[in-house]
Amino acid sequence: MFGWEFPPHIAGGLGTACYGMTKGLAANGVDVLFVMPSASGDEDQSAVKIINASDVPVDTMSTSVDEFLGKVQFVHIGSNMVPYVDPQDFTTMVEEERKRQIKSFRIQYGQKYKFSGKYGANLMEEVARYAMVGATIALQHKDEIDVIHAHDWLTYLAGIGAKQLTGKPLVVHVHATSFDRASDDKIDTRVYDLEKKGMEAADKVIAVSDLTRNIVINKYGISPDKVVTVHNAVDFSGRENIEVERGVEDKVVTFLGRVTYQKGPEYFIEAAAKVLKRCPHVRFVMAGNGDMLNRCIRHVARLGISDKFHFTGFLRGKEVQKMFALSDVYVMPSISEPFGISPLEAMQTYVPSVISKQSGCAEILKYALKVDFWDVDAMSDAIYGLLNYPAIAALASRCGHDEVNALKWTNAAAKIKKVYESTMRK
Repeated sequence: MFGWEFPPHIAGGLGTACYGMTKGLAANGVDVLFVMPSASGDEDQSAVKIINASDVPVDTMSTSVDEFLGKVQFVHIGSNMVPYVDPQDFTTMVEEERKRQIKSFRIQYGQKYKFSGKYGANLMEEVARYAMVGATIALQHKDEIDVIHAHDWLTYLAGIGAKQLTGKPLVVHVHATSFDRASDDKIDTRVYDLEKKGMEAADKVIAVSDLTRNIVINKYGISPDKVVTVHNAVDFSGRENIEVERGVEDKVVTFLGRVTYQKGPEYFIEAAAKVLKRCPHVRFVMAGNGDMLNRCIRHVARLGISDKFHFTGFLRGKEVQKMFALSDVYVMPSISEPFGISPLEAMQTYVPSVISKQSGCAEILKYALKVDFWDVDAMSDAIYGLLNYPAIAALASRCGHDEVNALKWTNAAAKIKKVYESTMRK
């Protein structure tokens, strides 16, 4: 299994999902070798063996470097390519780049790469190098493995390389797509191309919701027969009930997630302003970080609600649990959310939740209030209702808690195991 992150060092929901999934697979009798770019050594390996790609020298067991690059069939073109070049010159430049890569690869052959494992400026370079190291690791464990499983676009090249060098079936897992991260006209075409390449090379594609499955089929042209929906779950083991003291008597409404376009933070702010006009004894919290944070702070200031609005920055681990313990209502107003684990975490701690209909988890949650992300009137009404009508809040709290506790990773992993078995039969 190729991933990019694993608890306790995570930047989002992908690492958390991988953790729960590997534990669920172990409970279903599946042994997992989990490869990640940069392991810290403090990861929980009770249900999985973690391989740190930074510790593995590139040693492909191919007869030559040229054979390795030929089998993997990808060329990493730098982002400094000259635009508006004619086709003949472009072909020459690509061929020169290919030769340069083979030459530099020979020099680096047998060396280790020190991956950051982050999402920095050299991310594309790390993705390409991870593919080389990932293929090496797959060859080293060829006799042990039955299936290759790659999570999201960051690892698809590694999955493709591993498949082509070992002949083992490839399953790619789509947790999010380019169309979830940006509007259609602003997607990163480099990422889209890698996503499409991974989905086309895969024997099966797992989508985290029907919403995501439809995007894979309609936006990437993948055959519906190849795409299977397996909804995520949440691993609540190891959680403790945290007692917190409130410094205020006001009710607390929380947004927790990346402060980016996809998550719809500005709709949350607009709804907050409408709620505060009707009941002033409420505080709104935006927990998270992202490229829209400064814009959101200015938006709150323009609406004149700064005294009732708090920005916490990025929260992790027990800080997240404390935030839920302080909250009376949780809101996820995402414009496009492939699944969305945070409402499940909130509901598990008895916090009633309002979620957008444009989220994958809306397909399976009956006791969360659902609104269109753009309908700030409906969103403010839902928040107001949960704050001011105790019977509604109590029902959502009690039934929501029972509902999410029934969503076990062991059940989701059993479906994933069936996907593995179908590729092995094929």
